[in-house]
Amino acid sequence: MHRAPPPFSRFSRPGLSASASQPATMSSRSKRRTLTSSDASRLSKEMRETEQIEDVEVASRAVDSTTLDDLTAHYTRYPNRWAMVREYIKEPAAEFFGVMILIIFGNGVDCQVVLSRNTKIAATPFGDYLSLNFGWAVGTALGVWVSGGISGGHINPAVTIALATFRDFPWRKVPAYIFAQLMGGLCGAGIIYANYIHAIDLVEGGRHIRTVPGTASLFSTYALDYMTSVSCWFDEFIGTAVLLIVVCAVTDARNGPPPPGLVPLVLFIMILGIGAALGMQTGYAINPARDLGPRLLTAMVGYGGAVFTFRHHYWLWCPVIGPIVGGLGMLLLPFRLTSVCACELMSLPTVGTFIYDALFFTGGESILNKPDAKARAHHEHAMNAERQRPIAGIDNV
Repeated sequence: MHRAPPPFSRFSRPGLSASASQPATMSSRSKRRTLTSSDASRLSKEMRETEQIEDVEVASRAVDSTTLDDLTAHYTRYPNRWAMVREYIKEPAAEFFGVMILIIFGNGVDCQVVLSRNTKIAATPFGDYLSLNFGWAVGTALGVWVSGGISGGHINPAVTIALATFRDFPWRKVPAYIFAQLMGGLCGAGIIYANYIHAIDLVEGGRHIRTVPGTASLFSTYALDYMTSVSCWFDEFIGTAVLLIVVCAVTDARNGPPPPGLVPLVLFIMILGIGAALGMQTGYAINPARDLGPRLLTAMVGYGGAVFTFRHHYWLWCPVIGPIVGGLGMLLLPFRLTSVCACELMSLPTVGTFIYDALFFTGGESILNKPDAKARAHHEHAMNAERQRPIAGIDNV
């Protein structure tokens, strides 16, 4: 008779009993449980550290947010009445102070160099003609630096009108700009007159003695005696045309403009060059505010109406109307002005802008680059064709 095999013996591996296989299985499970517990401990530690970091970041953001909210909770565009007023006057005010700084340096160097030539003032002169050029160049650069980021740094009615005519500068701002520029010139000249009044008295011979051109030429421009009217106009025409060409070039993003903040340096070089090359005969006004503002001051402090009647109202047609009217002077020809006056009115800072825009400038803000009727019709046709084009893939729907 054969003995029956032990129960479940067929499930036992050869040479391994059921009791031996069970501890092995328990050991493996225990090992897995141990590894799992270690991993959990490590992960739990990392999670706690992560939560602490996140709590710190959340707290930091909450503090920052609270701070910003506190700062902006009651913020408005005009936090007070003065802020509203400042919004309307800041651009003209920038032009005012820009021109005032220009005149303080320009008239200041004129007074120092010219008055110091008199032995009653100084034993030796303080400066020469090159000093005059540097003074006006420094005044221009610093005036533009002060006003450039706020108003554009025109500090010159000729520049303002040229940009309004050929570019997109708003015409509604032109009157305020020009008035501020003239008042800046007047106040700057007043400051310099008050500073040098005693030296002027010594040179003139007394407080109540004032001569034109004499010491009046320290503040405004007076052409040399040998210059004819046409020659005076032509001298101003050249200087102002060069001025506007350079101004257009340094503000043209497509023509390698100077790095940000260095436009005043370019203008410094330009004014220094114009003064050194073209300044002797007429004093290179090239700026109505630079001449008319100080001229008004001289008329107010004792020089009288002679500052306006000099050489048949030279002040009007050469340093003022010439640079401002520019190419628009041609509109006065039908009124039968004399040939001299017509030419003098065409001093053309606008010519400088016109030349630059016609030959170099490609920006859309210039009137010379506005689309004509043919271009507008072509654009309209292209837009209509684009609207009527079927949507891509609509046939597959």
